[in-house]
Amino acid sequence: MLETPHVVVGAAIAAKIANPALALPLAFASHFLLEKVPHWNPHLNTETQEFGKPTKKSTKIVIIDASLAVLGALFIATRVLPDNTHFITILAGGFFAALPDLIEAPYFFLNMKSAFIKRWIFFQKSIQEDTTLIPGLATQLATVVAAFWWILG
Repeated sequence: MLETPHVVVGAAIAAKIANPALALPLAFASHFLLEKVPHWNPHLNTETQEFGKPTKKSTKIVIIDASLAVLGALFIATRVLPDNTHFITILAGGFFAALPDLIEAPYFFLNMKSAFIKRWIFFQKSIQEDTTLIPGLATQLATVVAAFWWILG
């Protein structure tokens, strides 16, 4: 799954549950639940195996997606200002929801090929429900819309 749905859902959880001791583990756990939703994302692992690194197209998608994810989390977090503690909890919720994918970033983008990260990638790949582009993006858009509806409604 792209990072935007993970981050928005994690931030939404933290927006609704202000207690970081509960919100952050739930945001982290949400990552693995969302991986079971059929989705599309660039195949960074396949590209890295084939070309030694992700393609330029996939790298651009990752940059755009990460930017949208940060903007989404910031939008959600600004709704609780001036409560700085809750603001930080919401941003941390987005971070914790994306953390399982962020662990993989050094492997793909910094050429750090550790055994731990390889095992982690294999694990993540084993729980993902991949599908084709249009339905896979549609499920992710629906996830983001549902998260915003939940916190704004």
